[in-house]
Amino acid sequence: MSIRINQTIPNFSATTDQGVIDFHQWMNGSWTILFSHPKDFTPVCTTEFAIVAQLENEWQKRNTKVIGISVDSAEQHRNWKKDIESFGGTDVAFPIIADDDMEISKLLDMLPAEAYLPDGRTAADTATVRSVLIIGPDKKLKLTLTYPMNIGRNFDEILRVLDGLQLAAAQNVATPANWSPGDNIVIPVTVSDAEASAKYGEFEKHFSYLRTAQPV
Repeated sequence: MSIRINQTIPNFSATTDQGVIDFHQWMNGSWTILFSHPKDFTPVCTTEFAIVAQLENEWQKRNTKVIGISVDSAEQHRNWKKDIESFGGTDVAFPIIADDDMEISKLLDMLPAEAYLPDGRTAADTATVRSVLIIGPDKKLKLTLTYPMNIGRNFDEILRVLDGLQLAAAQNVATPANWSPGDNIVIPVTVSDAEASAKYGEFEKHFSYLRTAQPV
């Protein structure tokens, strides 16, 4: 199945290196980042998982849970985490889903239905499992990013997007290009000038459809 922005992420049961979870129950009303990778013990992904572990306090500040997934076993995940912790210098507290039957990767449209794991596979055999999904507390998909295998994901950008999504959800606003926390927001076109003045005080009207203001 193909999952689009604002569609509900299907629920699933999964084995992780920390035990079995029911995904919707595991989310427990939090924002969630699910990020996938093609294979354990691969170089770029090891650096990424280390960064995610180092950002643990940032995820907590944002009421956000993170969870990894790859088409490897839970035992392989546990062994790989030792390398990640050694490289990153911190514990890896978040779980990694074991998807060695590829059921969840296919459910989330990360792999084609006909994909299989050949003997002696390499990361290239499951290269499309290289995605980031940001899911809201309402269990709906808010953002998806897919990367090639040779480019490390930018988790500063993922934090920025998460901040923007949370601000938009809390205040019914949009964010302009290159927005960072504290920058002006875009007032939705559904809000009248009078309503904008009441909410934001002063705002700048660039065009009838583009107005910016400091967030409240």
